[in-house]
Amino acid sequence: MKGQEWYQADDVAEEYDAKRFSRGGQLIDDREKRAVLNALSPLKEKKILEIACGTGRFTVMLAERGADIVGLDISEAMLQQGREKAMEAGVDDHLEFMRGDAARLPFPDDYFDAVFAMRFFHLADTPASFLAEMSRVSASQVFFDTFNRYSTRSVYNWLLPMGSRLYSDEEVERLLTGANLHLENAEHDWVLPYGFYRKIPDGVARSFRQADTALGETPLGDYLASVSYWDARVA
Repeated sequence: MKGQEWYQADDVAEEYDAKRFSRGGQLIDDREKRAVLNALSPLKEKKILEIACGTGRFTVMLAERGADIVGLDISEAMLQQGREKAMEAGVDDHLEFMRGDAARLPFPDDYFDAVFAMRFFHLADTPASFLAEMSRVSASQVFFDTFNRYSTRSVYNWLLPMGSRLYSDEEVERLLTGANLHLENAEHDWVLPYGFYRKIPDGVARSFRQADTALGETPLGDYLASVSYWDARVA
């Protein structure tokens, strides 16, 4: 995985949410949470695995809404942040955080109703094997996001020290087929890259987001989108 040592550092975990989801980044957090809720609902007693759960912002949200959820991550520092979030939310008694490797999931076949991963595949060195493992342990649904190759993200990528893996629609479709999955639904969003929103105040970001969304709703929107959300089913 790209940036694995950086990601597991204690100071990175402590500042992760503040750096990415403050200021204009609040809009990113809101949109990602809405994408997850739309894809995975209804949640009551649904058995869910989150891959690369990080600080637990989705894990805790889903537990609050009645899901039976496990959050798995390679970083113990990130998991500790998630446990603290769960305690503050009062859901630490009905979710589980585990340290583990997404390439070798410690669960039997078809163990979960749904498996999802957000902010994961842009760092994946072997996306096919990761997606195959997600498909293996899911009885029904796999949900994930990608950053798109033919978008403003490709320009922003040049500025990143680690870079990101970018995907075309065709590559995602091949990955789904190889993992024995078929696409149920896809949504495409964010003409402007995430990094732009994180650099500006929330009020200014909202004005840009309105224009971004309006452009995204035109026929050009899907072609210009920098992020895609993929909702697939086990074939």
